Amino acid sequence: MSKSLIIVESPAKARTLQKYLGNSYTVKASVGHIIDLPVSKLGVDIEHDFAPQYETIRGKGKIISDLKSAAKKVDQIFLAPDPDREGEAIAYHIAQSLKSSKKPIHRVLFHELTKKAILAALEQATEVNQNRFEAQQARRILDRLVGYQISPLLWDKVRRGLSAGRVQSVAVRMVCERERDIESFISEEYWSIDTSLLGETPPPFMAHLEMADGKKVDNKKNKITSEQQAMAIVEAVKKATFTVATLDKKKKQRRPSPPFITSTMQIDANRKLRFSAKKTMMLAQRLYEGIELGAEGPTGLITYMRTDSTRINDDAIADVRTFIDKSFGPDYLPAKPNIFKTSKSAQDAHEAIRPTDATQTPEKLAPYLEKDMLALYTLIWKRFVSCQMTPARYDQTSIVFDANNHQFKAVGSIMRFQGFMTLYEESVEEGAESERDITLPDLKKGDTVTLEEIIPKQHFTQPPPRYTEATLVKALEENGVGRPSTYAAILSTIQDKEYTQLVQRKFQPTDLGKLVNELLVEHFPDIMEIEFTASMEEKLDQVELGKSQWLKILKDFYGPFSRTLDKAKEEMKSVKKISIPTDVPCQLCDGTMVVKWGRNGEFLACENYPTCKHTQDFKKTEDGTIEPIEREAELESGETCEKCGKPLVYKHGRFGKFMACSGYPKCKNIRSLGTGVSCPEAGCEGEIIQKVSKRGKVFYSCNKYPKCSFALWDKPTNDTCPQCGSTYMLERESKKAGLHLKCPVKDCGYIKNLAEDE
Repeated sequence: MSKSLIIVESPAKARTLQKYLGNSYTVKASVGHIIDLPVSKLGVDIEHDFAPQYETIRGKGKIISDLKSAAKKVDQIFLAPDPDREGEAIAYHIAQSLKSSKKPIHRVLFHELTKKAILAALEQATEVNQNRFEAQQARRILDRLVGYQISPLLWDKVRRGLSAGRVQSVAVRMVCERERDIESFISEEYWSIDTSLLGETPPPFMAHLEMADGKKVDNKKNKITSEQQAMAIVEAVKKATFTVATLDKKKKQRRPSPPFITSTMQIDANRKLRFSAKKTMMLAQRLYEGIELGAEGPTGLITYMRTDSTRINDDAIADVRTFIDKSFGPDYLPAKPNIFKTSKSAQDAHEAIRPTDATQTPEKLAPYLEKDMLALYTLIWKRFVSCQMTPARYDQTSIVFDANNHQFKAVGSIMRFQGFMTLYEESVEEGAESERDITLPDLKKGDTVTLEEIIPKQHFTQPPPRYTEATLVKALEENGVGRPSTYAAILSTIQDKEYTQLVQRKFQPTDLGKLVNELLVEHFPDIMEIEFTASMEEKLDQVELGKSQWLKILKDFYGPFSRTLDKAKEEMKSVKKISIPTDVPCQLCDGTMVVKWGRNGEFLACENYPTCKHTQDFKKTEDGTIEPIEREAELESGETCEKCGKPLVYKHGRFGKFMACSGYPKCKNIRSLGTGVSCPEAGCEGEIIQKVSKRGKVFYSCNKYPKCSFALWDKPTNDTCPQCGSTYMLERESKKAGLHLKCPVKDCGYIKNLAEDE
C-alpha cells in the first residue's frame, strides 16, 4: 500500500515525479481541469451572488473515478498542479472531489522538477490557497460575463461566431489604434549630413552634423527640412578646416540583463528564434515538466515558466558561480552575485526562469532535445549563466570638430573585455541601432583632420511601427493588461478570431477587427479602456493577497456593465442590415451598387439583390470617393513564387483564402494555404494544408500526398488537448456549442469554447 498519492496536471509531469519518488508514492495526472463552467450556457447565477454552476468536463468522469479509487489506497494526498492561479483552481476542485476519501489533503508547489526541489516542496506542503483560488474564480466569472453576453450581441449585429473578451478586445484596440496612428501620420522631409574624415593615419572615420550656425540639429525639433538648406551647409563647410574642439574619453561598463521572466523570454524568443509566444510557452512547458534524458529518464530542465520575478534562489546562484569560475575563469566571475530588482507590480510568486542545473549545457542536451526545444533551452541557459557574469568593459571616445561655425561629432568605442557578452547579448527590435566597434584616431584638442567627403542624405520621418509579437507582449506588460500566464493566449486569440493578422511578422487589424473594435469602443468604453483592464488585474491580485473580496469585485463590475449591455442592445447598429447607397452603376443591370458588410469586410453589391447578385470589391480615396477595383487588393504573404520569383499574395476566392503569384496572368502559380499544423501521422514530416474538393468543399490534408493520405474536413489548430494530450484540435461551430475546439480523439471528447477570453 502506497503511503502517499500525488496528483499533477500532466502525464509528462507525473512521469518525471514518479522517477524521483519511486514506489512509496503513486503519481496520477488530472490532465488539466476536471470541473469547469458549462460550454453551452452562461453558467453563472447572477441573481445569487454570481454562483458558478460548475460541471464535470466531458470525458473527465473516468479520471475522477480513477483518482477516488487511488485515494482510498493511500494515507495522504498531495495536490501538485502548476503553482499558479489555474493550478490552484484545479487543486481546489480535485480536493472537493476527494473529500469523501477522508484522507489528509495537502497542497504542494513544485517550482522546479529536480529531486532536491521536489523533496523540499513535499516537506513544505500546505493547504489549498483559498485566496488564490478565489482570484482565479473571479477572473473566470468576469471573462464569462463579458464573453458570453457581448459575443451574442456581435453575432446579432455583425456575424455569427464572433467573440469579445475582457482582455483580448483591449489588445485588438491597441493594434487598431496603432494602425490609426500610422494612417494619420504625415511624413516630413529632413536631411542628414555626414562627413568622411581622415586623421594622420588611415582608415577614414565618419562624423555627423551636430550643430549648424550655433543651433543643435536633430530629427525632431530642429531638422534640416530641405535640400536647399542642406546644400547651403555643404557649401559652408566643404572648404572649412575641421579642428578638434572637444575630445572626451571614458571607460564604460555594460551590465548583463536579468534572467528571463515570462514576457522577456517571449520577446527574446520572438526576435532571435522567430517563435510565436504560443510556441515559446508550449516548448517551455515541456522543458519544465521533464524530458527523457536516456538512462536518466524524464528530467525537469527549467524552472516554472510563468513568472514576473527576476529573483534567483541562493543555491542556484552558488551553483552557477561555481560553473562560471570553472568554465570561463575568475575574470568572468564578479566578487559578489549580481542582484536584479523585480518590478513593483510583480507578484513575485516564483523565481526567474532558469535551468534547473547550470552544468546541463546545451551541448550536453543536444542529443535529447528537438531542434526548437534545444534553441529555446539554449536561450534560457545563456541568459541565466550570463546574468551572473562580469560586465563588459569598453572605452568610448567622443570627438567634436569645429568647421566654419558648424560642429560635427564622431563617436567610437573599443571593447576591452567582453565579460558576459562572451556568452549572450540581449536582442533589440528590428531596425534599432546596435553598438559598433569603431576605432577613432589618436587626436588631441586643436588637431586638424582632412575632409574626404560630405554626404548629404534625404530622409522622411516614419510613422510608429506596427506591433510585432515581441513589442505587443512588451506593451501589454507595460500597460498592465493580462498577466504572464495569458500573453500567449491573447496573441493567439486575436489572430484566431480574424481580428488581426501577422503580415511580415507585424500585426495589422483586419476590416472585421476595425469594425468590432469601433463598435465595442463606442458602446463599452470602460471595458475597452487599458486603464480599466489594468486596474481589474490589480484588483484580482488583491484578492489573491487576501486584501479584497472576490464577490465585491464582481458586484462593483456587473452593475454598470449590465446597464451598458442593455443600452448597447438597443443602440448598437446592425451592420448586417446596413446598405450605404453609392453612385456606382451595376455592370450587370440598371441598378446602383450599395456598400454592404460581409464575412471578409465591406464590398459593393447590387441594390436589386436577389434578382441581381453582382458584387464587386472597392477602395476609398482620401476624400471618401468609392472606386471599384477589378482585382482585389493584394496583400503580400512574405513568400516568393517558386516558378517566377515574384511575391506571392493572399487572395479570396469562391472557396476561401489562398495564395497566388502576383505575376498573374503571366504566371498562374497557386499555392494552398498552410495551417502550421504538423501531420499527426507517425513518421510523416508533412504539414496539413487547406484544399478544395472537386465539389467545391474545403478540406484539409497532408502536403506529402500521395505518400501520406491523412485528411480532415474540420480545420486543425496547433492547440494541445489538455485531457488526452492530442497534439492538435479541430475548429468547429454549432448552434448549441457555438465556435469551439474539439479533440479529434473519439474516446476523449474534450471541447473548449471560443466565445470568451481564453
